[in-house]
Amino acid sequence: MIHLKLRLPGLLLALVLAVSLYIPAAAAENSADNFVRGKTYAGEFSDVTPDSVFHDNVTALYEYGLSVGKSDGTFGPKDGMTVGQIVIFAGRIRSLYATGNAESGAAAFQTEGQSAYEPYLAYLQSVGALASELDGLYKGPATRAQTAHVLAAALPAQTLPAINDELVTRAYASRQFITDVTEYTPYYNDILALYRIGVSAGSDSAGTFGPENAVTRGAAAAMLTRIMDPNLRLTPAWTVQETPQAPNYSVAGTSWGDLVTANATYFPAPSSQEQLASSVAYMLSQETNVLELNYGTYITSAQAGNVMNKALAVVKSYCEQMYNSVQCTYETITGRVTLTFSAVSAEANLPAYRDYTLQAAIALHDQLWAEGTITANMTQMEKARVYFKWICDNCVYDTTAGPNSLSHIGYTLFRHGTAVCDGYSGAYNLLLKLEGIDCYALSNPDHIWTVATLDGTSYHIDTTWGDDANGVDYRYFAMTEAQSRSFHPW
Repeated sequence: MIHLKLRLPGLLLALVLAVSLYIPAAAAENSADNFVRGKTYAGEFSDVTPDSVFHDNVTALYEYGLSVGKSDGTFGPKDGMTVGQIVIFAGRIRSLYATGNAESGAAAFQTEGQSAYEPYLAYLQSVGALASELDGLYKGPATRAQTAHVLAAALPAQTLPAINDELVTRAYASRQFITDVTEYTPYYNDILALYRIGVSAGSDSAGTFGPENAVTRGAAAAMLTRIMDPNLRLTPAWTVQETPQAPNYSVAGTSWGDLVTANATYFPAPSSQEQLASSVAYMLSQETNVLELNYGTYITSAQAGNVMNKALAVVKSYCEQMYNSVQCTYETITGRVTLTFSAVSAEANLPAYRDYTLQAAIALHDQLWAEGTITANMTQMEKARVYFKWICDNCVYDTTAGPNSLSHIGYTLFRHGTAVCDGYSGAYNLLLKLEGIDCYALSNPDHIWTVATLDGTSYHIDTTWGDDANGVDYRYFAMTEAQSRSFHPW
């Protein structure tokens, strides 16, 4: 009896201790400590073996409890995924981080008759990780760019340190790596964010991302598990070569006023078309859209209208500046005339459109130099031809544009890849002027094109007509005046 009394408390203590080992600790709120592998992978997926490319990542996805694979016992590393499926995984990761449970976040948004992804989408939207930018795409195949966009915001930024920030910044800015991602790539900031935090290193030694390629389940598993497990994150083995010539070719910091190289003397009462043109140039060089004139004598409505029309014609020759409309107010007795220039349909947004357009053109200029498409030993003719081809390759004519469309300014070409003739010419002239090439726009009642001085000779260039459905039509590049008149007289 005494022997049993001594053993029984020990046995009870052992039982209590054994049970306590299986009581999960309370989950922390909004903590990466919640990323705990609660299961052990033991070959559950017949198509994922130790020598599989994504073995470690698929294993981790299973052990974190985020995937049980397919009903046939496979994982399908090479299979594609829909945008909605990416959203589901991102929602599970955010919920696991926030609550310690992968499903609790979406559970609050579940209603009858939903698609599988909808509660996860609603949850991510509720925490500000996504908005409505992917609406209509959830049931379609996910691209790698779309995947990057969803995953880059899955966790708060402070959760994922940018371990590769300096390396990625230098590699990308020099165009030595990640060369298939540019400022015009959808979600390029999100793609670069994945490189910076070690979630992606690209598919080859050049860091190629393949933004338009469909994402596979294996690649998605790799990105998802690197978000959760710091031990799986990558640092690219890149050696970025210094490019000392970079400051020499970059035009960063160029302003709109810097692009005005014509005579820019202000005449308050211009008495000739040349003086009016000089006053308009002065206005543009000062980066304002208002020209104040004072003739100091009686002025009629017809005279004010004449000044307005002539000034608008001058401004249109600077179509890269994106002004194509004018309002005129005048005082009959004093002869004061105020001309305010704008762009049709732009309204108060024009300053933002102009800023975006200039920065996009600067980025393109620097990119073409950095990648060696344009070099210092090229002639102006050769440089102008590069930009001619780029415009034709990257824009389509907006057949739906009306007289008040934004396609009449260069903004839509850089922003959306669409334009009509004055948008084509405005974007092209902007790029030429960033190269220091003198040019202006010439028009007739139906069309507008470029006149540029290349290596000391004047040529006519029509990027709109050069953009042929079957390819670039170089007949419209570097035309003589006679050739140009044969196409579009003025």
